[in-house]
Amino acid sequence: METKAKARPIRLRALVVTAMLSAVGCVLMMLDFPLPMLIPSFVKMDVSELPALLAAFSLGPVSGVVVCLMKNILAAIFHGSTLGIGEVCNFLMGAVFTGVAGLIYKHSKTRKMAVIAALVGAVAMAVASVPVNFFFSYPVYAAAFGGMEAIIGAYQAINPNMTSLLGCLIVFNMPFTLA
Repeated sequence: METKAKARPIRLRALVVTAMLSAVGCVLMMLDFPLPMLIPSFVKMDVSELPALLAAFSLGPVSGVVVCLMKNILAAIFHGSTLGIGEVCNFLMGAVFTGVAGLIYKHSKTRKMAVIAALVGAVAMAVASVPVNFFFSYPVYAAAFGGMEAIIGAYQAINPNMTSLLGCLIVFNMPFTLA
């Protein structure tokens, strides 16, 4: 009986912390900004994965992924301007980042391992960004917003040598996502 009494406060605390970090992540997601000199302006920089990373490190990888999910649901409701496409893509890549980092950190909770876990998670997210964007988000955007030519044209405005979506994703999006 005592075990159940102890488990409830721990689960409630985890739920409350996860909810609070989700709200902070949603607010940070709304503070996104473009870097048009480096990448087309429809790709924006935000730091909304940091609360999810905190959740993954403090509560475990599942909580980190839940924060990613909840912040994207909240962002779609309160700030959505991408027909949900951007939020789904953000969730998929954020889940890879926080899931990988959280799993690594779970096995050795040191500062050094936190840095290593975050770096490995960032690399995994950058690599995952290519298929997520190539097979899901850009084809959907192209169908909804004017064709693949317009998307590739935005990349060609920065580098005229870009001729394929895959090349654009590898040259621009993958390093941008890693950063």
